[in-house]
Amino acid sequence: MKNITFKEKINLSNYTTIKVGGFAEYFSKPNNTDEFINLINWASLNNQKCRIIGAGSNLLINNIFLKGLTICTKKMRSIKIESHSGIVEVEAGVMLPTMSNILAKKGLQGGEWTVGIPGTVGGSICMNAGSKQLSLANNLLSVRVIDTKTLKISEIEKKDINFQYRFSPFQQNNLMIISAKLLFEPKGNIEQLLETTQKNLKKKTDTQPYHLPSFGSVFKNPTNNYAGKLIEELGLKGFKIGGAEISTMHGNFIVNNSFANSKDILDLITVIQQKVLQKKGIFLEPEVRMIGFDYP
Repeated sequence: MKNITFKEKINLSNYTTIKVGGFAEYFSKPNNTDEFINLINWASLNNQKCRIIGAGSNLLINNIFLKGLTICTKKMRSIKIESHSGIVEVEAGVMLPTMSNILAKKGLQGGEWTVGIPGTVGGSICMNAGSKQLSLANNLLSVRVIDTKTLKISEIEKKDINFQYRFSPFQQNNLMIISAKLLFEPKGNIEQLLETTQKNLKKKTDTQPYHLPSFGSVFKNPTNNYAGKLIEELGLKGFKIGGAEISTMHGNFIVNNSFANSKDILDLITVIQQKVLQKKGIFLEPEVRMIGFDYP
């Protein structure tokens, strides 16, 4: 099979934003869609479990040896823009901050908020990532996917995808995202779009611990409430287990400030859940995707 290159026994902590992770038996970073598809085919033909990671944000990987093939999409960075129509076709590995700045420079409106999301397009669609009431699903036209069981490649329209708050069916099915078509509003004021984009980024960096390894947000916001607010009301900011700490800047962030391991972080997540449930009567559901755990 053409264009199959991978490394063995790779430390995945280098590929997560929290800087924690086990070792991948096989690991590859495809440069484009063709290489990505070939890797999926190889894994299927060789009966290897296949897992996909993007930017590694919102991801906790256990400190264990992970059998099978781990694919990182971050080199899949093709962006095709139709400025007159506002249609944008992006590969799964395109970073949202990169896309946000490119859209603003092209006068396409509606992606300014994504500048503060430290994830890829594929990961953001899979997790239905967002900010406040906004999510990438709002701009989605269709997703191109490959089925890891049948190896069939297909394009799914947005109307056929059941998006929910921080959830998409791609978290549970066998479909891996290759690329997406998005729609933004054309003919925007470039100067204003760039200014808004920079303001959005500054607001994020001023209120969230971007200077330290973290997931991004740890918990989904409960209905009519905020996870960070609940955690802060219990005085938990700064609480530590091992090298994992609840950020002093934002209650819904856990930072790795001194060689935390996956157990430190999972234990801290569990303690937060227990305390909020005990004191507030609310169960906080993790937004973080977990790999290599028997997490319920």
